[in-house]
Amino acid sequence: MSASPAPLLRADGTPVRVLVVDDEQMLTDLLSMALKMEGWEVRTAGSGFEALSAVKEFRPDALVLDIMMPDLDGMSVLQRLRQSGDDVPVLFLTAKDAVSDRVAGLTAGGDDYVTKPFSLEEVVARLRALMRRAGSVHAADAEPILRVGDLSLNEDSHEVERAGTEIELTATEFELLRFLMRNQRRVVSKAQILDRVWNYDFGGRSSVVELYISYLRKKIDHGREPLIHTVRGVGYMIKAPQ
Repeated sequence: MSASPAPLLRADGTPVRVLVVDDEQMLTDLLSMALKMEGWEVRTAGSGFEALSAVKEFRPDALVLDIMMPDLDGMSVLQRLRQSGDDVPVLFLTAKDAVSDRVAGLTAGGDDYVTKPFSLEEVVARLRALMRRAGSVHAADAEPILRVGDLSLNEDSHEVERAGTEIELTATEFELLRFLMRNQRRVVSKAQILDRVWNYDFGGRSSVVELYISYLRKKIDHGREPLIHTVRGVGYMIKAPQ
């Protein structure tokens, strides 16, 4: 079993700040609880206008923003933030799963999105990645290493090792492995992989995923106990041997 990720801290050593915006209080309460368990400071807002005020006062390191809200929708909130020069990382929450909706959110200046229903673990993982990429926070142990069994991946140096042996990966292979490792013990579909690793819809060309999974298996699993598993009809999962 891999160790829990190191806590994230602001440059001054204080806990990171996250603002959660959604008009469903049950959802904001649930997200707040999960994020506070990470040691983060969390505030909530129930509307778009309330969110804009909270951003000015709270100065969050990341924003979890629902797209569909009654007064000022998430896209409009984001547009106002970007126009004011605020580049806070934004993770959209949306009940819409069409490619056009996702593209619209990212084109508007959003950094990532999750589609409802989602897992709390996924939201936490996405937020960690967003804030690390923004460079405004750092891990308490300053060592961004993902581990699954005897496999390790360093997100900063791009070094990958299994049982102490270095493994050379292409840039795409590295991103695919990183996505699997960030979601270890969770099945990810070919569509999710296409969207997260290649960043756009391949129009059903899932064969490219199968091809790159085979490349990874040859480099990661060949001659060893397999870590990458196929869940037929669903997708792929990486997990350490029991």
